[in-house]
Amino acid sequence: MVQQRALAVMTVPFFIWLVIFKYVPLWGWTIAFQDYKPARGYLDQTWVGFQHFTFLFGDERFLRVLRNTLAMSSINLILGFVTAITLALLLNELRNVAFKRTVQTISYLPHFISWVVAASIIQTTLAPDGIINQLLSWTGLVDKGNEILFLGIPEYFWGIFGAGSVWKDIGWNTIVYLAAITTIDPAQYEAAEIDGASRFKRMIYITLPGIKSVVVVLLIMNIGYLLESGFEPQYLLGNGMNVDYSENIDIFVLKYGIAQSNFSLSIAAGMFKTVVSFILLFFANHIAKRAGEARLF
Repeated sequence: MVQQRALAVMTVPFFIWLVIFKYVPLWGWTIAFQDYKPARGYLDQTWVGFQHFTFLFGDERFLRVLRNTLAMSSINLILGFVTAITLALLLNELRNVAFKRTVQTISYLPHFISWVVAASIIQTTLAPDGIINQLLSWTGLVDKGNEILFLGIPEYFWGIFGAGSVWKDIGWNTIVYLAAITTIDPAQYEAAEIDGASRFKRMIYITLPGIKSVVVVLLIMNIGYLLESGFEPQYLLGNGMNVDYSENIDIFVLKYGIAQSNFSLSIAAGMFKTVVSFILLFFANHIAKRAGEARLF
């Protein structure tokens, strides 16, 4: 600390920010154990113990949104990792630098589009007169006049959400993997090529093991956010017809907690999500430690 006192002093403002905006607000969790009324003072609130938590786990709506949250988070996690790693491997094998940069730029662009615009594009694409239905009609898979209302079929929503998330973030997610690939010693590829290894085998036996530690660390971090399936895509793409599959915990908190001034219920739901995420993060880190892989702490 004495030798690095300059760096230590530089961290003080960030530490103060962290305490004020991340730790001090945790006192608000006590609202989950109260029948909170905004007009009353903090000491005048009625304490109800675990009543709100009991209500949540006995409520069919909350169990449904919990299912939806876990399903969409898992889909996003699996598809996000598989597609990003696959694209990074393929881009790394491209020899035409101009074409490689063009593909990278095109894949990055959707990340900088807000979900409001992205949801509008998805809705237009999947509309009865959208390009998807037109292609299906031209190929004879759908009869004219019997177009599919994709966002009106509840069972399709998870797939639409997963495909939309991949389209929007696949390019951005490849950045860290491409950076990790650049740290691999080129001599390994040269030796493998001399030994007759194909490009596919070099990907499997050199590139993938070379970025494994990065993949494990990112996987641990993302598992900690398993209950963070998002808010904007579900809110913007959801409707009365697909609500049984599009509603997640964040929308539940907004609709049945904040909108109805039931702040205690909304805090209880948010507190549950945070505690579970915290446990999952430590669990994933412990598994990585037992397996001898890289870990966060």
